[in-house]
Amino acid sequence: MSQSGRRLSPRQKMINLMYIVLTAMLALNVSSDVLNGFTQVQDGLSHTNDNFRQRNDAVYAALEKAAANNPEKAGVWHSRAAAVRAASSALCDKIDSLKYAIVRKADGPDGNPDRIDNRENLEASSVVMLSPVSGNGAGLRKQLDEFRSFVSPMIGDSLTRAGVEAMLSTAPRRTGATDALRSWEVVKFENQPVVAAVALLSKLQNDVLYAEGEAIASLASAVDAGDVRVNELNAFVIPESRYVMKGNPYRAEIVLAAVDTTARPAVVVDGRRLDSAGSTYSFVPSKSGSYSYKGYLEMPRPDGTTSRHDFTADYVVMDPVATVSATMMNVLYAGIDNPVEISVPGLPQSSVSATMTNGSLVRSGDKWMARPQTAGKEATISVSATNPDGHASQVASIDFKVRRLPDPTAYIPVADNGSARFRGERPLTKASLMNASGIGAAIDDGVLDIEFRILGFETVFFDSMGNAIPEVSDGASFSRRQKESFRRLTRGKRFYISRIKAVGPDGVERTLSPLEITVN
Repeated sequence: MSQSGRRLSPRQKMINLMYIVLTAMLALNVSSDVLNGFTQVQDGLSHTNDNFRQRNDAVYAALEKAAANNPEKAGVWHSRAAAVRAASSALCDKIDSLKYAIVRKADGPDGNPDRIDNRENLEASSVVMLSPVSGNGAGLRKQLDEFRSFVSPMIGDSLTRAGVEAMLSTAPRRTGATDALRSWEVVKFENQPVVAAVALLSKLQNDVLYAEGEAIASLASAVDAGDVRVNELNAFVIPESRYVMKGNPYRAEIVLAAVDTTARPAVVVDGRRLDSAGSTYSFVPSKSGSYSYKGYLEMPRPDGTTSRHDFTADYVVMDPVATVSATMMNVLYAGIDNPVEISVPGLPQSSVSATMTNGSLVRSGDKWMARPQTAGKEATISVSATNPDGHASQVASIDFKVRRLPDPTAYIPVADNGSARFRGERPLTKASLMNASGIGAAIDDGVLDIEFRILGFETVFFDSMGNAIPEVSDGASFSRRQKESFRRLTRGKRFYISRIKAVGPDGVERTLSPLEITVN
């Protein structure tokens, strides 16, 4: 301390500087034990990566074989697995090239990651990976992000997928006592000894190969994801219909329960093997009646043998038939729409068509509307049906009598006890008569419910001398003079509504029977 104020000689300054440099070198120096540990880790990772590659190759081989045997079923999954393999190989090759670049930066152009001489070199990894000129670290991070985004959605198990995404994460992070975020490549490769940087890259390859393995394993399991596992196989016959019209084909599907549509069994019916690639049995019956047939299916087993499954089925052949019924009695009325039901047993409505003479026939959903034209002349409805194979044939032809609409009955709409139609069957109160605006006409006999339009009418009153006093209406409404005559009526008086002209939906004008009204 007594020499603290003395000026140091140049020699002493040099000694002190060398001491500081030596201390720094000792602080930065990595012990040989640590370097040996990284070497052992690198050897272990290389061995593990080889095991991962062998496991992945086995899965690829199984997918390739499945795609070759059944391209329709496994081809798409094999193609996706090939894309995963290409992405993984490209990323692993990139990592291998960075290993060589780091080692050769430390050992020279002949450097080899399997035999590192300057294992403790702290500059090589930073120069190769963090140089802004080469951008190797940032490029590796980008390629790793792309691989993670491509592979993760293919992993079926959510927990495994989350683990892979965390393992391949390149998010920036904090290190040491600093609060600043540092990029992934800086955290991984800044001031790392060469052997540690190589080990880190091998660990990254390990993660990539693991993610590849999980992705292709999920793709391999997806090949059989839609298969149904059963402990018993039964033969089934599924006919399009058990009822067949004579002259039309019969078709049935003969299958195994949970059958794989891409690998159908062989089908033998009544001793004859089906020639078609599928399992459709088809023939054209020639006679009506009940029939049956039998056969068996042969299913190949994995060991090369076959299993036999017997079946029997029956069907009914019937003569062409159709049902046609008019919902309004058994006649059709000319000039109006008549609801008609038309159906063919065993066939949907979409396969049924019909035509009509003496009028028009229009489909409305599953219902039909027949509109005959001329009364007194028969209308014929012809029904045709189209089978599933597209063959159309006429199945029925039915004649209907066409009648003219009957005359309606005239009435006065009144509000006594609600809305009612007064037809003269009882006395009518004067108040109800005064409140009525006119008359109407309709057929409402419980079978038909059709309104007619009133064109005009007359009212006939009688004076005290018995003289008839007619008054003309305003179309379907009471005229002013008719209303005045109503006011003069007294209890017990009667009058008549006559010369009633009306026209219906058929367009025919007709004269209706008169009404006799007694005032109450």
